[in-house]
Amino acid sequence: MTEITVAALQLALPGPEAENIAKVSELVREAAAKGAKVILPPELFEGPYFCRVEDEGLFSNARPTDEHPSVQAMQKLAAELGVYIPTSFFECDGPHHYNSLAMVDDKGAIMGLYRKSHIPDGPGYEEKFYFRPGNTGFKTWKTPGATLGVGVCWDQWYPETARAMMLMGAEILFYPTAIGSEPHDPDLDTSRLWRRAMVGHAVSNVVPVVAANRIGTEDGQRFYGHSFICDERGDILAEFGASETGVLTATLDLDRVKRHRAAFGFFRDRRPELYTRLTEDR
Repeated sequence: MTEITVAALQLALPGPEAENIAKVSELVREAAAKGAKVILPPELFEGPYFCRVEDEGLFSNARPTDEHPSVQAMQKLAAELGVYIPTSFFECDGPHHYNSLAMVDDKGAIMGLYRKSHIPDGPGYEEKFYFRPGNTGFKTWKTPGATLGVGVCWDQWYPETARAMMLMGAEILFYPTAIGSEPHDPDLDTSRLWRRAMVGHAVSNVVPVVAANRIGTEDGQRFYGHSFICDERGDILAEFGASETGVLTATLDLDRVKRHRAAFGFFRDRRPELYTRLTEDR
């Protein structure tokens, strides 16, 4: 039997940078103490979610991967604790800027980089001002415990992202996120939709899903938490509501997951020759 314990972190991240990194680091330690081998912080945890507004001065917060304080801190922590940490950060690569994720391994090395593929643009989430669409393609990461697939926030709404990572061998899907209220419609609460979309990926791919979101209010924008871990049936193994700070953990039996995936036949019965419409612009 192949088992692995995973964790999702939920917390408020109002800044400044050093304080946010320290808060995340404290929860990483707690997760590791609970036996987690893969620990997922929320998206862009180094500071407040800055994409609420278009401000050219905020580009100064982007750094190259190996110079970014969030990445450096998680590398040090991962090496000390022997854990894997998918680390979201604001990347500067020459004149280009990306919403990126460094996969930090249990020795503190960077296994590689994923740049967020789907970039939202709307009130309160004006990411296209800051980020180019990712040029890495979807990525998976082979570790001794499991092959990990990681999408970033807006990626999680797309079934194509989940299916692509599964076809690349993913055994668990992770989604670091920063999402909350909608400034254009204060009565719209997307937290139910957000969770249902990812639970749908779990069911249709027969794979566990781990999602980490921030909480708290930042300049009037409320982040709704609801981080969770579900199994390959879409059943919730651990969850938070809209205000808890802490660590979610769950132990996954990947041999069982593999059997269930084979029995459902979703990958056996695929008809790629019928899906060409999916690659057309409209």
